[in-house]
Amino acid sequence: MAQNEAVDVVLVGAGIMSATLAVLLKELDPAIKLEVVELMDSGAAESSNPWNNAGTGHAGLCELNYTPQAADGSVDIKKAVHINAQFEVSKQFWSYLTKKGTFGSSRSFISPVPHLSYVEGDKGVDFLKKRHELLKQHHAFADMEYTEDKATMAQWMPLMMPGRPADQKIAATRCMNGTDVNFGALTNKLLKHLASAPDAQVKYCKKVTGLARNKSNGWTVSIKDVNSGSTREVDARFVFLGAGGAALPLLQLSGIEEGKGFGGFPVSGQWLRCDNPEVVKHHQAKVYSQAAVGSPPMSVPHLDTRVVDGKTSLLFGPYAGFTTKFLKHGSFLDLPMSVRAGNIGPMLAVARDNMDLTKYLMSEVMQSMEQRLESLRRFYPEAKAEDWRLEVAGQRVQIIKKDPKKGGVLQFGTELVAAKDGSLAALLGASPGASVTVSIMLDLIERCFAEKARTVWAAKLKEIFPAREKALETDAALYRKVSAHSDECLGLVENSNEAQSYA
Repeated sequence: MAQNEAVDVVLVGAGIMSATLAVLLKELDPAIKLEVVELMDSGAAESSNPWNNAGTGHAGLCELNYTPQAADGSVDIKKAVHINAQFEVSKQFWSYLTKKGTFGSSRSFISPVPHLSYVEGDKGVDFLKKRHELLKQHHAFADMEYTEDKATMAQWMPLMMPGRPADQKIAATRCMNGTDVNFGALTNKLLKHLASAPDAQVKYCKKVTGLARNKSNGWTVSIKDVNSGSTREVDARFVFLGAGGAALPLLQLSGIEEGKGFGGFPVSGQWLRCDNPEVVKHHQAKVYSQAAVGSPPMSVPHLDTRVVDGKTSLLFGPYAGFTTKFLKHGSFLDLPMSVRAGNIGPMLAVARDNMDLTKYLMSEVMQSMEQRLESLRRFYPEAKAEDWRLEVAGQRVQIIKKDPKKGGVLQFGTELVAAKDGSLAALLGASPGASVTVSIMLDLIERCFAEKARTVWAAKLKEIFPAREKALETDAALYRKVSAHSDECLGLVENSNEAQSYA
């Protein structure tokens, strides 16, 4: 009987998560043997595709749902500060690769774009003012500007001001150090970089059909070629399920104890897109506002500058939708097929407790183009229908997990689920996923390769990441030094005199 092929690591899915982890592991151990398997015929075909996500370098600068307001009016900035630090960690990794010289120019995937928050009405203005006062005290947000002056806003967001009622109460904040990230271009850059290394393969049109424990405490992965129908088995010491919405069915296929009880709630998204250069040139920013009362956090409206393959467009949305598919190119049977004895309780509890969300998603699906344009005109009063078209975004599978009180809860965000012995890990969930990928993958390395991370890989990790999240959150001088260095390496500033080598 023929021996199975053997590798150290199999990564399922060729999106930003797997590409980041694979390149990181190769940097830490050039001798590691790994294989990335992808169902589609190219990398970044699902959630990492630039038109399937918001592409905001999520840094907590403008996303108002990262600074929730409590019933007593207090504003909590912890999440925004943490996400900002995580994005700085991502920038350190991209800077390291760019500086190596084998990774090419960073401007193909990251561009400087100001991040703005915009609010309406007394309540909105009070909230934004309070948020600004709190964030500005933290070193990561020290340069954030606040205004209620309409002439200033006309300079910050010229497209959005004409046609507004003169007496409308509005306010905005601006951070000039925001970015737009094309995660599709970044993913493909990482995959290309990976493929040039020895003992690293990226294989497309391959579907994982089986995951079974093997005698050496690793996994036997059954892989089917979707074109020829042929199958092969690969033995791996570690398996990463980074397949976006498809990670949940694969986690269930593994049968690990830690994956039991998880369910998925698929949400689709749509955007209005404008490519008219006459319109696009008047809006060089990402402007985030507040979700309508009763709407879920995923529905936070924003008007974004997007830079994809050197061409600038505008995106407005997101408009949510509902489908039972777990991937944009998936099957309508994905949701029903994911129901198990262990997760049916949490899933039914979430269905019971989130009727409002279900109604909201259905109403979004039923919207006409005119209704969508009405939402846009709250941001951009003089928007013309002929300048905008509907773009279908990627699928997001929100996490459903057990809850001792409610039976089950719907969780927005991402969750890393790992086997106790560290031989398998899966990433579930969505936003702010891509922007904080590097932090999530470092967490995975510290959990699943704990011994090596502490010993043989420690010096290399320190070289790539001079400052981790905790230090960035608390040490202002270190934050400024590291951030300025990353910005210079990534071409985000003109010869910053603060950017200096760590040597």
